[in-house]
Amino acid sequence: MIGILLAVGVWGMVGKRNLVKKLIGLNVLQSAIILFFISGSLRDGGTVPILFQGEHGKAEDFVNPLPHVLMLTAIVVSVAVTAVALAFLKRIHREFGTVDEAEILSEMERQS
Repeated sequence: MIGILLAVGVWGMVGKRNLVKKLIGLNVLQSAIILFFISGSLRDGGTVPILFQGEHGKAEDFVNPLPHVLMLTAIVVSVAVTAVALAFLKRIHREFGTVDEAEILSEMERQS
């Protein structure tokens, strides 16, 4: 499933001319990468690394929380990147009247 999401995300970014579709492809790709890291950090029989006073446990029994924390940070960065990209796309659409990559490039060459 993650491989399919990766392929769809890359295809959306590389194979599409519409900048909004490229942004959607970027979001799908980011989601696939986050799912990859989260699924890679899972452990069968692992428990949450929370110990109460007086309890002890082996380190092998716990799931490493670091990948989950890093992916939470990646989600926040992904949302911020999407917000900035949408603001840029709005400005591009206002300036050129389209979000098609080829039309924007030809208009920029014509203006130069």
